[in-house]
Amino acid sequence: QVQLVESGGGLVQAGGSLRLSCAASGRTFSSYAMAWFRQAPGKERELVAGINWSASSTSYADSVKGRFTISRDNAKNTVDLQMNSLKPEDTAVYYCAARWVGIIPSAEYRYWGQGTQVTVSS
Repeated sequence: QVQLVESGGGLVQAGGSLRLSCAASGRTFSSYAMAWFRQAPGKERELVAGINWSASSTSYADSVKGRFTISRDNAKNTVDLQMNSLKPEDTAVYYCAARWVGIIPSAEYRYWGQGTQVTVSS
């Protein structure tokens, strides 16, 4: 299992930047694909960005392409989300999530952090 703790959320003006960080416990961090999700009030949770175990592959929601960058450091057990050119519609609770990709990989993200609030003012 892995435990995840997010940090770095806050209030920022439109056009500004924030960097979210997710710290993971455990010694098998490199056996997990990682992702950032977000959920705005009254909306469904959506996948924002994902990164594979080796950081050789990343993916992004269309709404954040070119503005957000996901990265990971397997030596430090961290995954970050750099968010630039923030818009009011990026306001949401952001969650870090992990999916086991080791022996008998999981199809689902089963491990979640507690979430961190990002608010972008216009």
